[in-house]
Amino acid sequence: MRACVDIGGTKIAVSLAADGESLDGSPRPLLGRRSEPTAKTGDNLAVSRQILRMVDEVCAEQGIGAEAVRRAGVSSAGPFVIRAGALELATPNICGGMAGPARGLPNNWMTAPIEQPLRQRFDVVRVENDAVGALEAERRWGALKGVDHCAYVTWSTGIGVGICVDGRVLRGKNGNAGHSGHSFVVDDDTNALCGCGNVGDVEGLVAGNAIARRFGLPAEQLFPAAVAGDPAALARVDELCRVMGRMLYNLVATLDLERISLGGSVFWNNRAFLLPRLQAEIKGKLPSLTEGVTLEPAGLGDKVGDYAALALLD
Repeated sequence: MRACVDIGGTKIAVSLAADGESLDGSPRPLLGRRSEPTAKTGDNLAVSRQILRMVDEVCAEQGIGAEAVRRAGVSSAGPFVIRAGALELATPNICGGMAGPARGLPNNWMTAPIEQPLRQRFDVVRVENDAVGALEAERRWGALKGVDHCAYVTWSTGIGVGICVDGRVLRGKNGNAGHSGHSFVVDDDTNALCGCGNVGDVEGLVAGNAIARRFGLPAEQLFPAAVAGDPAALARVDELCRVMGRMLYNLVATLDLERISLGGSVFWNNRAFLLPRLQAEIKGKLPSLTEGVTLEPAGLGDKVGDYAALALLD
């Protein structure tokens, strides 16, 4: 059995899966999925302890001996740092020490160890950026099957990107390739403080946690208001789409991509409204690079985060 762990800035989800694929090539069903808010108080081992506890709870619920789970795939919001050969989270929406008290996180962690504590329990542990895991899942089972020049982008609590060029998934020196959400957009917006400490990067402007901070209205209210035609809400959503769309265009122009798959709660819950607006930010700009490039909703839908962890172990 394998443990599939999805770590986000808002929640952690844990499920189990048996080895192998179904006869039709689809992933094995996920068993006993549990989800709860990401631990952000106490010492910086709180997240790893939470994961181990949740795995034990899923095993107990499913009547599976904990000793049968020997492998763990961890799909996590990044960035990461490597210490003593093991990945630790340096995730802005989890580690409060990065941007300081102004961001309001209830801890002063600079990192949260993940790989080393899990290696004490499991024989095999693979930790990757959640967008890289989702990219691998989408290439195997979803909207990016058969595509060698592509990206997966999540628009959720944060902004994540996984990149594949010439059939090779890019990872970088610390597994942080694709952190386009932390590329700068503006330098004079005091409301755009990102959890990483940057002011004016993409995530600080358009991520789920930035929307309420900037506009005083959570995404769950802003987007329905825009769909209903409220002029102020529509103007704000168009602003968000300009920023996100330009990031997508920059990915295409820099990496010569042919398709981008999109997921994450902000996008997925509003995909019919957002997709044409985002596509419009790419279409017609420098046609030699953008002609034929498509944006697609994640083929694995709102389960892409769960299958991301599973894909890391195949």
